[in-house]
Amino acid sequence: MSELFGKNKKELMKEIIKKIHRGEDVKKLKEEFKDSLKGLTPKAIAEIEEELIREGMDREEIQKFCSLHLALMEEELAKEETLTEPGHPIYILMTEHQLLLKNAQEFYQILLEDKIDEKLEEIIHHFKDSESHYLREENVLFPYLEKHGITQPPAIMWMEHDKIREIKKAIYQLWEKKDINLLKEKAKELFEMLNSHFYKENKILFPTALNVITKEEWSEIKKGFNEIGYCCFLPEEIVKPEEIKEEEKKISETLPINFETGAFSLDELENLLNTLPFDITFVDKNDTVRYFNQSKERIFLRTKAVLGRKVQQCHPPKSIHIVERILNDFKNRKRDVAEFWISHKGRLVHIRYFAVRNKDGEYLGCIEVTQDITEIKKIEGEKRIYDY
Repeated sequence: MSELFGKNKKELMKEIIKKIHRGEDVKKLKEEFKDSLKGLTPKAIAEIEEELIREGMDREEIQKFCSLHLALMEEELAKEETLTEPGHPIYILMTEHQLLLKNAQEFYQILLEDKIDEKLEEIIHHFKDSESHYLREENVLFPYLEKHGITQPPAIMWMEHDKIREIKKAIYQLWEKKDINLLKEKAKELFEMLNSHFYKENKILFPTALNVITKEEWSEIKKGFNEIGYCCFLPEEIVKPEEIKEEEKKISETLPINFETGAFSLDELENLLNTLPFDITFVDKNDTVRYFNQSKERIFLRTKAVLGRKVQQCHPPKSIHIVERILNDFKNRKRDVAEFWISHKGRLVHIRYFAVRNKDGEYLGCIEVTQDITEIKKIEGEKRIYDY
């Protein structure tokens, strides 16, 4: 073991994590290296996981052993305090953590009494409402962390978000059946999952975010949070849309954009794209999200924080390999279209990806088109213009 002591603390930590993954006892490792690990920061821990994945360790393996990594440093993490003022995005998320965990605990305790209580229905409503919490992290906070080179910890947290969603979905189904015994199991699983997940975010992800994200960026993040909305409680100092800087809202009504078959002003073009009866997102040839329209009834959430983000990071980790495959097929001219259809909130949604090419066939990027086709599927016969 002596060869480890000549390395810096980050390298030492990486070696210890590898030992944990090989099955060595955490308590023994913690005792053996307790002096060497003193002073490790949450940012350093995030960077260590980042480097391990770049060196070939599987992201799912990191996620599986993440709790053991934290157990190794629980004394150091206990000293770590995440201090922010009310209204700050991190303060909001941490307050929601407390309330969501309280709801999950109360839900489980009521079920242990073997009764169907009206309170259970209310808590299930809170579970459903809490989706905005995870969407704010995935669509606003995570992109800013990625801009500062912190990519793998957010991806690991997103994997856990999807696990939380799976557990909650099972709870909703069991609630419909009033299956108390299985509900108890899932309620316990949800509480334990939230307890572990929130601890990781509070102790590693959030302190890291506070360390790397600038004051100006936190202001932008707050606006992104406000656009999505909140659960559990209403934060202080909500920024209303009309308070956004006037210059950000103004679009020139005179500058023309000329095409081969006509022209638009910027104002006309933007509003035309926003009036389309479907959602579009453009990803350039470097896989960077460059634009999305703001249709009136957008199906899947988009925030301005996504602009400049790699499209792979906009998808849950479990589907990234499919996104890569579609893009590679487009770039290699194997195909020009990929389409899927799914059931989403009781609606039938058609999702299509189109390769965008110039006249010479050069790949310029990809456009995603998402449309609710529920009512279209019901159309029969004819309705002519004369029937207007």
